[in-house]
Amino acid sequence: MKKKDIEVKVMDTDLLIIGGGTAGCMAAIRAKELDPDVDVLIMEKAHIRRSGCLASGMNAINAYLNPGETPESFVRYVRADAMGLVREDLLLGMARRLNQVVHKVESWGLPIEKDKQGNYVPRGRWNIKINGESLKPIIADKAIESGARVLNRVTVTNLITTEDGSVMGAMGFGIRDGVFYVVKAGATIVATGGAAGIYKPNNDGSAHHKMWYSPFNTGAGYAIGIRAGAEMTSFEMRFIALRTKDVIAPTGTLALGFGATQVNARGERFMAKKFRHLGSEGAPTPIRVYGPTREIKEGRGPVFMDTTHLSEEEVRDLKKSYLNMYPDIVLFWAANKIDPGQEPLEIQGTEPYLVGGHAQAGYWITEKRETTLPGLYAAGDVAGGAPYKFVSGAWAEGEIAAENALEYLRNNYYREDKKYVAQVIEREIMRVYAPLRRRDGVKAEEMEERLQKIMDQYAGGVSRYYEMNEDELKLARKLLKKMRGQVKYLRAEDYHKLMLCHEVLDRLDVASVLVEHLLYRRETRWPAYQSRVDYPDRNDREWLKFVNSRLEGNKVSIIERPYKQIVPGDRYLP
Repeated sequence: MKKKDIEVKVMDTDLLIIGGGTAGCMAAIRAKELDPDVDVLIMEKAHIRRSGCLASGMNAINAYLNPGETPESFVRYVRADAMGLVREDLLLGMARRLNQVVHKVESWGLPIEKDKQGNYVPRGRWNIKINGESLKPIIADKAIESGARVLNRVTVTNLITTEDGSVMGAMGFGIRDGVFYVVKAGATIVATGGAAGIYKPNNDGSAHHKMWYSPFNTGAGYAIGIRAGAEMTSFEMRFIALRTKDVIAPTGTLALGFGATQVNARGERFMAKKFRHLGSEGAPTPIRVYGPTREIKEGRGPVFMDTTHLSEEEVRDLKKSYLNMYPDIVLFWAANKIDPGQEPLEIQGTEPYLVGGHAQAGYWITEKRETTLPGLYAAGDVAGGAPYKFVSGAWAEGEIAAENALEYLRNNYYREDKKYVAQVIEREIMRVYAPLRRRDGVKAEEMEERLQKIMDQYAGGVSRYYEMNEDELKLARKLLKKMRGQVKYLRAEDYHKLMLCHEVLDRLDVASVLVEHLLYRRETRWPAYQSRVDYPDRNDREWLKFVNSRLEGNKVSIIERPYKQIVPGDRYLP
């Protein structure tokens, strides 16, 4: 493809939101609520009505302050669940909004289950039951109704930065028509979600996208910030989900909604037996993966969720619950004549993901959700430091980011250096379309498989029971560096393949930063999520701090940031 064949479309907006998922849509809605005249543009890789992690719905709101709970008790719980290390300031600000945003979305039409007295039906301490199959369309339609403009099927490739490092928009291309979009903005919110596909997945071949996290969240939001020099935090706190075997359906529905417990092949309830010392709240989330993984490694697997106590009516209720968010498992049971009331369900840990909603990998941000790059804000899974945000926390962060991005718009005026920006755009066009100009080379799928194999074998993947050591991580670093020298061979035959090329390039950048974080933290803070067999214990004296990073030239520099306790109480007791 020659440069003259590329259509370039330049657009201007007040507020650019990159990512039309749950946080991005909520940010757009809030911005238009506060200022109906502000121009808001959403750039979305898919289509906002069914994009992101909520594409197929949800059956619960997993972060809600049920009666008797407070923002402070929520922070204490999350702090304990994250093994004593979280950004308490971020959590506290988010928690104060959780119920408010849930009530707001309910007013838009989200069905929330209620008892005869009209109270929400809880599903655990912080959860309430919903019928959320249409959750994403409800939010997306509200964003469109608010007046926000939407660029569907445009994938972001890089931020537009000024010479002083400020952000003034982003660039990307249409995955259907190949148009190169330059969106100049007064303020920008990145809300693209986390990163899947960095590690070799549980399922191979044509089933490789049968995974827990959205396979289309490929770390683009992280990557554009990394390349622009933003400070990132806690990449080493990976997230590994405990899910049903093969189908990768949520086990929280089984445990919280239907009282299923983990048992090994001998029928032993090993979690209660071996982790009772962790308290009445049960094991922290990382341990819930570490426990069954250890049973399998030590020869007591496979491992199951015991559902054999369920009655026929309870099995029907279980199926209805899954239909609201994960219908595949119900079809799987029907096709294979599986009755959860008669046999336990096998479970497994997934491959590791980077996500700032269940764990805390992401941008280092202020309480206003501003990143270290002026003019750039982050919300949802791409924002770091505040785990356990789930759906409602992403809504809360979307609102906080929007409010402060509008404040930034009011107080800052940037006079564009047209010559400098033109050079930035010119370089990006050459970089983005390079794979289309190659007739021979490497396919994106081939490079992706190589990346995933390196990360699986040397950076604590499924095949290594999530364990790693210094020598393995240094080899991963070396092999990833070698891969960087091979990206010049990536080729694409069409715009869809071009998108895949940039997805693997983004994953490579994210993986490189991840390895540096895993190398630097010389303790085991979160077993399974971050298991260093050469440093097997938690070490609060030296490591009760955040591991952050910033790309400087071609080198990832590590920065230590202190932990600050805001909410009184024992760090390890909720």
